[in-house]
Amino acid sequence: MPRLKKGFTLIELLIVVVIIGILAAIAIPKFANTKEKAYVVSMKSDLHNLITAQEAYFADNNNLYAQSTTNLGTNYKASSGITVTLSNVTISGWSAIATSLNTAKTCQVTLSSMSTADGTPICQ
Repeated sequence: MPRLKKGFTLIELLIVVVIIGILAAIAIPKFANTKEKAYVVSMKSDLHNLITAQEAYFADNNNLYAQSTTNLGTNYKASSGITVTLSNVTISGWSAIATSLNTAKTCQVTLSSMSTADGTPICQ
């Protein structure tokens, strides 16, 4: 009675390992890019939320904008890992920059009575 050998040969196992390696080499850079896009979207979202909080503050405080995000109190909180800094705060407008330790990109938004491109976060 002949013996039946069950199992895989070394060549078959090596081919499977090579195929998995190729798939991993393709997938890992795409995954890293997806994470960076998520951080950028989160920064944009935080800036949109800041616009809403600043306008509410403006309406409640005699037409003055908050000088920093801490002045906004419970109306605004940046996402975890994201820092939002207000600058150029005047009666007629303000600017803000969002940064994250997880990406080199930054996002910026400007609201001003002098500008026509208000309220659109720009990331670079």
